[in-house]
Amino acid sequence: MLIANPIYDTAFRRLMENRHVARFFIETLIDEQVDDIALVPQEYTYRTIRKKKKPENPEIDTDKSEIFSVIRYDFVATIRTKRGEFKKVLIEIQKSSNPTDLMRFRTYLGEQYKRADVVDAKKGMVEKAIPIITIYLLGFTIPGIDAAVIKVARKYLNLFDQKEIGQKSEWIEALTHDGYFVQIPYIKGRPRTLLQKMLSVFEQEYFIDDKNIVKKYDHDVENENIREMVRILEYAAADPKDRRTMEEEYWAICNEEEYERMRVELAENQKTIEDNLKALKEKDALILAMQREIERLAGK
Repeated sequence: MLIANPIYDTAFRRLMENRHVARFFIETLIDEQVDDIALVPQEYTYRTIRKKKKPENPEIDTDKSEIFSVIRYDFVATIRTKRGEFKKVLIEIQKSSNPTDLMRFRTYLGEQYKRADVVDAKKGMVEKAIPIITIYLLGFTIPGIDAAVIKVARKYLNLFDQKEIGQKSEWIEALTHDGYFVQIPYIKGRPRTLLQKMLSVFEQEYFIDDKNIVKKYDHDVENENIREMVRILEYAAADPKDRRTMEEEYWAICNEEEYERMRVELAENQKTIEDNLKALKEKDALILAMQREIERLAGK
């Protein structure tokens, strides 16, 4: 079957805006039951505009394209923990193909810590800070860590006796958070677990076109939720409007990569020029010192 590459924002949005798929995605990744989930309206998505190379398709006459450097989705979810407790959390999913987006990640996270949710209380409906779980889908790799999926979990530790504290505090939970990092380039091979099977749709191999937009998905699909994800991506691959948008994203990414390559090359050239100027100054200083020494010796 042929499916759209979900690393492109258009295909990824189709997945995350499907409430059932988003719930399954989050549930499988954090390994906890999600009893209820609601998508929070987005307000802080960052966009960049780049001039697009003229495409081979003459029907596409636009000379600019838009690329979501970071795409974000926020969900308010009610989770049933393994202890049988219920907790309401804010789940933030961010996807990026550029490691320089770190500061944007921090900015968005800071905005979420300001967010309050209306919850039931004995004295009526009140605003309350709720815990945050962050999920990052990375189109690049983190240096030194080759794991496809990384979970960063917090522990409460008593520093006097170095023992772990079993209790949780709502106050502390609202000020700290767990994080999940998916390194998409490391998703490959025959999937075995449910998590591996779900993430296999993001595998960056087996493309049938030169723009890495449409890929051949050869894995067996037994789980109905994964089957739904594949169906959504099949539709995106077949829909002319989605294909056109993904092609524009491709050109924008190419231009972004070329811009970054030229920026690095310019910086390297600038450093070479500065090093050469420094070496010339050192030589001039050495020549001047030698001339002064010759004059001193000649005056004796």
